[in-house]
Amino acid sequence: MLRSTNVTKGIEKAPMRSLFYAMGYTKEELSRPLVGIVSAHSEIVPGHIHLDKISEAVKAGVRMAGGTPIEIPSIGVCDGIAMGHIGMKYSLASRELIADSVETMALAHCFDGLVLVPNCDKIVPGMLMAAVRLNLPAVVCSGGPMLAGLVNGQESSLSRMFEAVGARKANLIDDEALEQYELNVCPGCGSCSGMYTANSMNCLCEALGIALPGNGTIPAIASARIQLAKHAGMAIMQLIEKNICARDIVHADSIHNALCCDMALGCSSNSVLHLLAIANEAGVKLNLETFNEVSSQVPNLCHLAPAGDTHMQDLDAAGGIPAVQAELAKKDLLNLDVLTVSGKTLRENIAKAQNRNPEAIRPIDKPYSPYGGIAILWGNIAEEGCVVKQSAVAPEMLKHSGPARVFNSEEEAIAAIYAGNITDGDVVVIRYEGPKGGPGMREMLNPTSALAGMGLDKTVALITDGRFSGASRGASIGHVCPEAANGGAIGLLEDGDIITIDILNHSIQAEVSEETFARRRNAYVAPEPSIKSGWLARYARLVSSANEGAIMK
Repeated sequence: MLRSTNVTKGIEKAPMRSLFYAMGYTKEELSRPLVGIVSAHSEIVPGHIHLDKISEAVKAGVRMAGGTPIEIPSIGVCDGIAMGHIGMKYSLASRELIADSVETMALAHCFDGLVLVPNCDKIVPGMLMAAVRLNLPAVVCSGGPMLAGLVNGQESSLSRMFEAVGARKANLIDDEALEQYELNVCPGCGSCSGMYTANSMNCLCEALGIALPGNGTIPAIASARIQLAKHAGMAIMQLIEKNICARDIVHADSIHNALCCDMALGCSSNSVLHLLAIANEAGVKLNLETFNEVSSQVPNLCHLAPAGDTHMQDLDAAGGIPAVQAELAKKDLLNLDVLTVSGKTLRENIAKAQNRNPEAIRPIDKPYSPYGGIAILWGNIAEEGCVVKQSAVAPEMLKHSGPARVFNSEEEAIAAIYAGNITDGDVVVIRYEGPKGGPGMREMLNPTSALAGMGLDKTVALITDGRFSGASRGASIGHVCPEAANGGAIGLLEDGDIITIDILNHSIQAEVSEETFARRRNAYVAPEPSIKSGWLARYARLVSSANEGAIMK
């Protein structure tokens, strides 16, 4: 029986039907499955500015397949606009608001299925978390990536824009050169064009099987994106008819497939947070050790920006995620028998996939590296782990030892970097930026980009209990757990402490004795919380550690 009959069938449901009729729905529409189209369209996010067109195409597909689409809204934060100020405290936290609001709307109105229309960073996992939690038929249909911009004839993207700020601060470029980046790196709608968090998660939705092939890579401006949206609307009707629900798609085997694609693609380090949270909703045990296990088995095949000079349009032209999966399948790294929302197995989806550009997608026998794009490190200042996007680290920084330069906020650190107070060999430490201490676990794109723009990304490391944008590159080590606000040893570091980092051996260690740490802990006085009111204060009380996905408890 359709879930929507709870509001459309029977004498006692006449009041509910009267409210549908007030909105212009007809008897014929109420006799069909009701499909919630959750759209994050807004006029504040470049990746979402065009989602009204995507949603209309999804609705057309639903109608063609005999359903009644009902559009509902979702909030969404633009991480780029929110970067470097209080707004970034709300970005990760908004993931929980999105998941809870989708749950609220879906259950309050008895939808038979959901098509989720997100595009950018936290909106994608937030919607997917809700779908898996609800275990309804669901399809993700993103808005697609932005094309790369052209600056001085070279493809460029948002990461280069942030790095240009650092270059200007160091007087390596002038105002006119900075403006050329400003005007040209983001040429139109779509999620920013590198393998940043938004595109990482849209690709991983495809790898999970909860989105149709092409979801992660078809450009936002392409007619194929509209066609994909129509097919997503048709696909949800097949899932409703067969009662194939989100957890029939998202389970241990498909999450393993997503982890493999994550490592091959060199996805954002934020994918660790989000996959942990999605797995939690699916009832699948996933921990940080699993990321390293998969990384040791899966080679890195792609170096998209910021790790390299290719962008999402290049990945799409090379064959997209199916071509990456076909390479991984050559080494039996994927479970090919999992069901996907296309109605076919992964094996069937990639049967005709071809790698059309071995530079954009390296063949499995000629990878960029024999290990995956993400690494988890442990040590006395990260006893519960920390995360680095190792595919975006220069080879000379895979091992590094240097003196700590300690800051209690992003603002303090960026001021020191812009003032030229950070020198070769330093290890910048930014603390009290974790899920609880921030609160909200801000992204540190400004500091990492400033270092890169100043030419310090190959000589200076940065560690934080906050996190990094997918646009960050260099030895940027985030998600340090326990965070400073939870008593983690990162809160006990002092200027001059020697920090030794060995990424390939998964180690991060402060050359500080246990006795010294104990003495410092006895004298430790925690700073006052930076946020004491509003829902972020409530978030700080309820949020879990980053090694659990920063989920709400």
